[in-house]
Amino acid sequence: MDVAGQKQYVRDLFDSIAHRYDLLNHLLSGGMDFYWRRRAVKHLSDLHPKRVLDVATGTGDFAIAALTVSPEQVTGVDIAGHMLEVGRDKLRRKGLDHRIQLHNGEAEHLEFPDDAFDAAMVAFGARNFENLEKGLREMQRVVRPGGRIIVLEFSKPVSFPFRQIYFFYFTRLLPLIGKVISGNPAAYRYLPDSVLQFPEGNDFLRILESAGFMRTLQERISFGIATIYTGTKPTTGATGRPELDRPTGAPT
Repeated sequence: MDVAGQKQYVRDLFDSIAHRYDLLNHLLSGGMDFYWRRRAVKHLSDLHPKRVLDVATGTGDFAIAALTVSPEQVTGVDIAGHMLEVGRDKLRRKGLDHRIQLHNGEAEHLEFPDDAFDAAMVAFGARNFENLEKGLREMQRVVRPGGRIIVLEFSKPVSFPFRQIYFFYFTRLLPLIGKVISGNPAAYRYLPDSVLQFPEGNDFLRILESAGFMRTLQERISFGIATIYTGTKPTTGATGRPELDRPTGAPT
């Protein structure tokens, strides 16, 4: 499948499950998705960001979580129009549409000026970028010097027997449950496939560094089911190879 075809496939896939997307996220994660987003956003608390960009925002849950660090404005972008419609309805019901704005947009072609945000983030969407490094470079471009990126993604547990139990659930049960509730069998076959192909750990940190970030960190959470990655945009005059400080958080 070519790049244009892949992008259209992803757009159509997520638009087709937009009406059940939030329900399935909460159900299939056992409600852990709320905790993962809040945990990820805490990595912005010391930055005190005023302007935050949420890429691949979907229905806006990560953008809503970002409000816990009290930004003045959160902007979300996504390629899936129906997902954005569901998100806008949710924001209106919650009375948050004055604090969060959702727009149609592509990660690889962000329509914002350089240094427009204090932080940029993406939750469970980086693996859907048509070009991962290009999307991360765009996020780096629109973040101010000294600003931060947060990437929350699924990862693969390594400890026995949790790894075996998890992979049985993730590759067998999850697609079946997703098919029954969403009515789209392809959507929840795509999820484990995309996770298994996504670079993780130090491999992803190297990609962040190639995209122009320094002080890259990773925190594996919930026994390695998900990982939070962070990086900082160099300030003016920064030279040399980005720092490679990579402590790994203990499972929770």
